[in-house]
Amino acid sequence: MFIWQQTLGWVMAVDSRMCVQLSHTGQYRFIRQLFRAVSRLGDGAFWYLLMLVILITQGAAGVMVCLHMVTTALTGTLIYKWLKQRTSRPRPFQVRQDVLLSGTPLDYFSFPSGHTLHAVAFGLVALQYYPALWPVLVPFMALVGLSRVVLGLHYPSDVLAGAAIGFALVQAYAGIF
Repeated sequence: MFIWQQTLGWVMAVDSRMCVQLSHTGQYRFIRQLFRAVSRLGDGAFWYLLMLVILITQGAAGVMVCLHMVTTALTGTLIYKWLKQRTSRPRPFQVRQDVLLSGTPLDYFSFPSGHTLHAVAFGLVALQYYPALWPVLVPFMALVGLSRVVLGLHYPSDVLAGAAIGFALVQAYAGIF
């Protein structure tokens, strides 16, 4: 048990240090503005616009794609809200004075990152149907996750957990749609 505790302590220390280092990049105006914009798009605007474009360009065939995206997203919302209430992990800026807060939190708790969960879920569902979109979607998904740490709102482990949950949801729904 002692080795497990040491390993967990080491992982948490690395997680915390990375959070501080990445949040300090937000002191530069260009980086701060870029990641605020990415995070804001990750609130849903980017994904809603993508679904609208799919519906307009694909017609009836796009309805199933959008239904797949919405179903995955709603399930993700239920899971991440439940986890946030159960874990009650404070946001990094609430715990560490040296984390620079450059964004506005949407709720009180940190774990997991809902933005990242939804970015991965929406992005991977869209890529199942339209793999040619990968040059746009993959970097955007990564930037959404990175934005949450740069803005001082999440630990890297929150982002990794959100991404893993988003991936798992896409896999769970893969055979249904």
